[in-house]
Amino acid sequence: MKIFISIASYQDPLLLETICSAYMNASNKQNLRFGVCEQADEGIDVAGLIFSDQIDYELIQPVMARGPCWARERIQNFYQDEDFFLQIDSHMIFSEGWDEILISYHDWITGCGIDKFVITGYPRSFKPNEDLTNFELDTRFKETLGITFREDRLFEDGYFSMQKSFPANSNNPVVGLLVAAGFIFSSGSLLKEIPYDPKLYFHGEELSIALRLFTNNWSVVHIPRVPLFHLYTDIANLPRKLHWNDEDEKNRVVKWKALDEASKKRLGELIHGDIKGIYGLGNKKSLQGFIDLCGLDLIAKTVISQDIATKNFPFRRLEREDLPFNSIVFKNN
Repeated sequence: MKIFISIASYQDPLLLETICSAYMNASNKQNLRFGVCEQADEGIDVAGLIFSDQIDYELIQPVMARGPCWARERIQNFYQDEDFFLQIDSHMIFSEGWDEILISYHDWITGCGIDKFVITGYPRSFKPNEDLTNFELDTRFKETLGITFREDRLFEDGYFSMQKSFPANSNNPVVGLLVAAGFIFSSGSLLKEIPYDPKLYFHGEELSIALRLFTNNWSVVHIPRVPLFHLYTDIANLPRKLHWNDEDEKNRVVKWKALDEASKKRLGELIHGDIKGIYGLGNKKSLQGFIDLCGLDLIAKTVISQDIATKNFPFRRLEREDLPFNSIVFKNN
């Protein structure tokens, strides 16, 4: 089973570590293919890697960059009908055997009778030491982490609301609604049915994906013990430029604020059904069905139930009588 790994990177000093961690910790290294869009002045040395023939790589100068969604859409052009698709950020570390673990999760969830779904969530964190020779993985939380909205940032800018990781009160996978763009694992058919919209920028990216998944009758599933770890905050020895860095921004023709405003406007157009074709809503479920579940009226931009939206999200625990989830032995912590 082959896995296509999408990595969009913006001047990230951990990109090479992320790629190498994925490769070195995979059980079936030969089944990996990487699609990388690096936006940096000087790129990594792909040719020097022993698995360089498994990497499709594009280097773009930062002044030409147009945000993560634009980069992720470019990467999807490298896809070659691999069985599975994994989208990650460029500052992540992998558990040993992560590929077998994710495929086992996927197989188990398929056995629950769910046809089309993505596995997603905000992974647990890690911290590197000063010389990047060791990574401290935070494995303390073992239960399933779902996603809800943040109570202090509901409709903070138009249709956009910030999301957060939130315990789903389960040791089993659960069905949710919201998506974390930095960790998405699914069958490769996702790229054909719900391709990335390059006109989105950053804010609005995750809700846009969630709405398109829901209305196309794809499910969102959160799992316990995600076998990937994410660096959430910069540390002293690893400063990282962001896309809106003043030094890069001054030379851009299209400024990041313009991209951000256009992206939030596009999220509104999606919600109101004004986007047609492959980047629009599906026709298998209604947007109102999503609204009824999530606690927010996305059309009117009002809060129906803050408790549901931020605390008591409608997670549905998955069970299998033929193969209980706790009977499966996983390598990861």
